[in-house]
Amino acid sequence: MPLERRSRRSSPNWQGIRRRHHPPDSCCQQPPLPFFAEARCCPCQGQLIRMREIIFDTETTGLDLRDDRIIELGGVELVNRFPTGRTFHKFINPQGRAIHAEAQAVHGISAADLVGKPTFAEIAQEWLDFTDGAKLIAHNATFDIGFLNIEFSRLDQAAIDPGRIVDTLALARRKHPMGPNSLDALCRRYGIDNTRRTKHGALLDSELLAEVYIELIGGKQAALVLEAVAVRMNGAGEVADIDISIGARPIALPSRLSETDRAAHAGLVSTLGEKALWLKVATAG
Repeated sequence: MPLERRSRRSSPNWQGIRRRHHPPDSCCQQPPLPFFAEARCCPCQGQLIRMREIIFDTETTGLDLRDDRIIELGGVELVNRFPTGRTFHKFINPQGRAIHAEAQAVHGISAADLVGKPTFAEIAQEWLDFTDGAKLIAHNATFDIGFLNIEFSRLDQAAIDPGRIVDTLALARRKHPMGPNSLDALCRRYGIDNTRRTKHGALLDSELLAEVYIELIGGKQAALVLEAVAVRMNGAGEVADIDISIGARPIALPSRLSETDRAAHAGLVSTLGEKALWLKVATAG
């Protein structure tokens, strides 16, 4: 269920964060879907559920959660483990907070680069709209979520639900306990081209992490599972029926059998007698 942020107390520089909700129709009094599902139509009529995930990254002025600020925030959207092309990318004015030299050496963002950029308060609603209803996936997520939660606390907003968060560093450590498991190391391990990554950057790192994430959960074939799931609910709010549709491959894969392979197989089948199962399969085909 999408986490609704409500203002805990009034703030002179914050007007509150809006949330989109399904209209309260009389036919839609079913319990809400899980937070990672996006409904396209009413639960009573059957709905298409799409699993949305946002791979994201932050760059900051430094490492101190209490005093340092987010200065770049980027994310890419996956639906059913495929990139949709939707992205989020903002440079953010740290409101006077100096950028540590060590941090600037990592991401290459200077104070001059951030002059005239929006504050976090000015981009917060757009970020929440972009991530609404999705899992949030980051590498060393404790760092990124920690900074986001501090930024939201400055706006008198609740922290992000930990149940929405997936840490790819934890996934990598379980899958490759001997490491190394940095983003660069994982790109090398999975043959992902990261030659553009001369500096850390929130959007570029999110794009690379999206590819790494797919590999961590089983490779690109793991993404080719369910194209659509239609769920129909009964009056008691229980699942009454589920239709699963698997999309046809747009272009059939070419056969890997050579003419020599086919001839050898036909020769073998001819020795098996008239009742051979292979003869029935060949006839049916």
